[in-house]
Amino acid sequence: MPTQPTPARPAADEKPPPMLARNVVHFVRVLRGAGLPMASARAVDALEALGHIDLGRRDDVRAALAAVLTAAPDERELFDAAFTLFWRDPDWENKLRALLLPKVQGGLPPPRRNNRLADALAARPVACAGAKPPASSEEHALRAHASFSAEERLRQRDFDTLSADEWRTLRHLIRARCLPLASARTRRLKAASHGNHADLRASARQAVRAGGDWTVWKYRARVERKLPLVLLLDISGSMSSYSRAVLYFCHALLQSRERLQVFLFGTRLTHATRALRERDPDVALAQLSAQVADWSGGTRIGETLAQFNRRWARRVLGARATVLLVTDGLDHDPGGALADEMARLHRFAHRVVWLNPLLRYGGFTPKARGVQAMLPHVDAHYPVHNLESLEAFGRSLREAPPGRAPERSGQPGMARSARPATTQGAIRWS
Repeated sequence: MPTQPTPARPAADEKPPPMLARNVVHFVRVLRGAGLPMASARAVDALEALGHIDLGRRDDVRAALAAVLTAAPDERELFDAAFTLFWRDPDWENKLRALLLPKVQGGLPPPRRNNRLADALAARPVACAGAKPPASSEEHALRAHASFSAEERLRQRDFDTLSADEWRTLRHLIRARCLPLASARTRRLKAASHGNHADLRASARQAVRAGGDWTVWKYRARVERKLPLVLLLDISGSMSSYSRAVLYFCHALLQSRERLQVFLFGTRLTHATRALRERDPDVALAQLSAQVADWSGGTRIGETLAQFNRRWARRVLGARATVLLVTDGLDHDPGGALADEMARLHRFAHRVVWLNPLLRYGGFTPKARGVQAMLPHVDAHYPVHNLESLEAFGRSLREAPPGRAPERSGQPGMARSARPATTQGAIRWS
């Protein structure tokens, strides 16, 4: 627990107390571990700011640190929670007495727990450069046996069999290994220091400023833009665990400023992109589960695809967008509109990729009516049941060559879907 700040106000030219400086540096590390963009120079600025205020006033300390360590309004909530937990009141004896007093029922709800902040506070402190480990006179016998690491085992575990602690570890692994998406060159040009396209206007202006000297030339290069993705995620009861893992993956992509639109469907369609822009993925998923009424319910794929084609397809499926359809294909809709809506979606999108957790079974055969209706209208059919398959699919999105979509005459997706390449090796885009 950090040391209580001294009530005396130091002069502007005096150095802050050594213990206070250590606590401020540790507090900056906690904020960095919680996800705030925090450089090492922020600690120096914070110590300088504390030298101009009265350290005995807690509100002034909070305001000074917030002015230096936060740069956006959405960062203030996380800063306030970290300040309350880190700079605790050391008067623990009075708190113990307060616990013995009767509690008033119906008070304010407890503050929302932030898992990223809890992980940052639980991290082990970094040892000082000159510090020596404590001497111990006891002898400990160590017994070790060769085994795979927990991370390696987790990469091959099915999402439906993970515990709560494993889900937490999985979230950090997905965030650490999320790769940027593929990009494609556009027809637009931008100013560049070198290239194959000479900018005559800029070169002429430069020559006029240089007194008629044409030795310095200006160039223009093609603008590269990331290819957009549209995710249609099944949140029915049979897809609960797999949908949660895919949402962690989508949250990491959105935090990386990727061009991604996320839609959830069960018995109705829900646009979830704005909710997933929350910094903490657990908070984002909790908000979605509270807002979406059909979470872990039934599935009506045909009806929700019809709603997407009517309301959203022309808005989000431009500029060579790829549709990622994550579902097991078990449709409960008695109507036969699924095949027609899949064909319409196939005409709107540049590519339609189906991620099916049922492909984890080696003897998978398309016997369900919904699977048979969807297979002829997809360009690729991949598994998504563990971290290894999700990472392979993420690498394929990064390495996907920007080419034209294949011709869609007859049933082009059936031959590719019947024998998915990902069940036996790396993902290949055709």
